[in-house]
Parts: sequence; structure tokens; C-alpha cells
Amino acid sequence: MADPGASRRRALLACAGSLCAAALAGCARYSSGNGGIAGGQPSSAPATSAGPAGSGEPAVLASTADIPVGGGKILADKKIVITQPRAGSFSAFTAVCTHLGCIVGTVSGGTINCPCHGSRFSIVNGSVVSGPALSPLPPVSIKVQGTSILQG
Repeated sequence: MADPGASRRRALLACAGSLCAAALAGCARYSSGNGGIAGGQPSSAPATSAGPAGSGEPAVLASTADIPVGGGKILADKKIVITQPRAGSFSAFTAVCTHLGCIVGTVSGGTINCPCHGSRFSIVNGSVVSGPALSPLPPVSIKVQGTSILQG
């Protein structure tokens, strides 16, 4: 007759293995260098939208007046953060944190801040100010035309 404890042990070991696999998958590190989660699903790149249909012109992302000097504005729907480190100097970066892919939550005190695990990035160049993120926020190409900030 088979040992009933052996079946129970196999079931518990299988369950424990599944839990460990799920926990490790949750700890995958986001890497913008390969387009997504390291070893996992690719992330979506910052969304783009064109100007008026068929115009071929880039869409207006924001007005220069919307971006405070020494701060910035997060465009969560486009996954872009625009900053103005010095008066009249604008930069843009992906709003996707390079640690685990969360969308950054605030721009204050000279940093772009991720609410998930506390990573902070420079508003000047997107570099990591404090981790756990190891990689900077990738830049997004923008141009300023008059008082409009355009993607491209």
C-alpha cells in the first residue's frame, strides 16, 4: 500500500515551488536597455501621438507655463515627464521607473520621484540620485516652439 504522507509531501513541495517562482517573478528588475523587464515581457515605450490627423506634425505635450522652474510635470498617459531645471531649459524623460517599471509619481526638490520603492532621479539629466534603481531615466526627444513643448 502506498504511503499517504508521500502524496501530501509531493503536493506541498509542488505548491512551495510555485510560490517561490511567483515571488521571484515579482522581483524581476526593469531594464530600459532591453526594452522591458529583464528576462520578461517588454515594456511599452513612451506613447506618441501626432498632431491633427494627417498633419504629420508632432502633438503638443504641454505649455512652457505648465512646467515649473526647478520642477516638472508628469504626463502619465504618455509615460513622459518634462522638467525645467533652469528657467527656459526643458528636458524630458520616460516616466517609467527603471527599477520595476512603475510610473513616477512626483517631481519635487530637484528630483523625479517613484512612489513604488523610493527611487529618485535628477530633473537635469534623469540620472539616479538614490536607488534602488540603478539605471537613469532614458531621455525623450522634445522641442520648444514658442510656448508649446512638442514631442520630437
